[in-house]
Amino acid sequence: MKNYVINGREVLGIELGSTRIKAVLIDENCNPVATGSHTWENRFENGFWTYHMDDVWSGIQDAYLKLNEQVYKKYGTKIKKLSAIGFSAMMHGYLPFDENGNQLAAFRTWRNTTTEKASAELTQLFEFNIPQRWSISHLYQAILNRESHVEYLAYLTTLAGYVHWKLTGEKVIGIGEASGMFPIDSETNDFNSEMLDKFSQTDAAKQYRWNIKDVLPKVLSAGKSAGRLTAEGALLIDPSGLLEPGVLMCPPEGDAGTGMAATNSISVKTGNVSAGTSIFAMVVLQKQLSRVYEEIDMVTTPTGKPVAMVHCNNCCTDLDYWVNVFCEFAAAAGSNLSKPQIYDLLYNEALKGDADCGGIVNYNYFSGEPVAHVQEGRPLFVRTQNSSFNLANFIRAQIYSAMATLKIGMDILEKENVKIDCLMGHGGLFKTEYVSQRLMAGAMNTPVSVMETAGEGGAWGIAVLAAYAADSCKKTLEDYLNDKVFSNYKSKTVQPDEKDVSGFNQYMELFRAGLSVQKSAAENI
Repeated sequence: MKNYVINGREVLGIELGSTRIKAVLIDENCNPVATGSHTWENRFENGFWTYHMDDVWSGIQDAYLKLNEQVYKKYGTKIKKLSAIGFSAMMHGYLPFDENGNQLAAFRTWRNTTTEKASAELTQLFEFNIPQRWSISHLYQAILNRESHVEYLAYLTTLAGYVHWKLTGEKVIGIGEASGMFPIDSETNDFNSEMLDKFSQTDAAKQYRWNIKDVLPKVLSAGKSAGRLTAEGALLIDPSGLLEPGVLMCPPEGDAGTGMAATNSISVKTGNVSAGTSIFAMVVLQKQLSRVYEEIDMVTTPTGKPVAMVHCNNCCTDLDYWVNVFCEFAAAAGSNLSKPQIYDLLYNEALKGDADCGGIVNYNYFSGEPVAHVQEGRPLFVRTQNSSFNLANFIRAQIYSAMATLKIGMDILEKENVKIDCLMGHGGLFKTEYVSQRLMAGAMNTPVSVMETAGEGGAWGIAVLAAYAADSCKKTLEDYLNDKVFSNYKSKTVQPDEKDVSGFNQYMELFRAGLSVQKSAAENI
């Protein structure tokens, strides 16, 4: 393996997630051989959820440094050469630049729910659902708000596209991430030209010198070369100067696309659910839906196939806060239990709870939740005098809460007769073995599988896409994943339990009924 590293045959993937920047190094068989990570958090500044670009680069450098230290410890050498690199990041959002490359406004992340008017107007204009977090929604809302920076717009991209641009000089984007910037035509694998024209012809857009066609990045499908690492880019990753430039880079993707790659969920009737800070499910469609749904986003796989996506802004954040309370209690009691151990204890306790949580309901809304038509979040825990309030039901309600909004969207797909053979689960919610997998199977009433690679997540997924771009084979991405990547990986599948299905449906009745309380809390507290 030392010679493998020295010869530069390994592939690097780095993903900038909502709470962690993770780097994964893989070998020629796509097996992870080293990892490194950096913890960071979003900020709420001037009315927007954001991250500073200085934190982007310091975080990438820290994650890469830790990965390199692990490589040196294992193999006695550090990375100088690489076969390929892939970068991905939290999906979509808004990063505008002028003609000189100057950032015009703070990065606006997927978490913001400030574009309701723009989203509604564009959905009507295109006759195609345009979610609030999409780049075009943020741009149009900035136009409607008469924000002065829009006049100077020359380039609009996402976080993944921004990082890739700075590392290569190429203004490109992977098609999966592109489908969250502006609608994609799956026949041409490019932005929908008819909708581009419609946008250009609006009175709002006509007042500017730029044209939407010119400010968006070039769209690339998986397997294409997206440029090479420049000398300046190499120093942005590795300030020591050890990493050599010239490395092939694959198209940058969002965490939705890397999640599909990481779970082998890019073929028709496959689906995956990613559960971390946010939670979203993606199902590759056999045919288009019968109509436009505000709760369903139409995006694509990394190769351009149409995908129905249910994206919910809130998942594990509230749950993690509650676990921190138990960690504080354990420390106060003199226990030396680690946080992962406390997570495992609490999750397994949830399996002892009533299937419907005993009349307890939790709302994990730290931010607004468009799928539930909630503009602003307020975490709430609600019970009646007669609820069966105990530890097991309390923790089960927390886990159910992380899945409840997703269920609202998935019920729409079920009514559309969308077929799903199995949902592949990945992300932090599935770290404790079996528990969330079983509860998710009951909640969605479909089998849920978790692969051995689920813990590596999107960073491994973008590394695999980079390896595919560097491979000289002519296979489709589907065949490449099946034959080379996943043929030796095992997965565990849990079938839905009838009691869990019935219990979760009862929980959802309370959850839906109490959404008016959630909205009132945001208005009054």
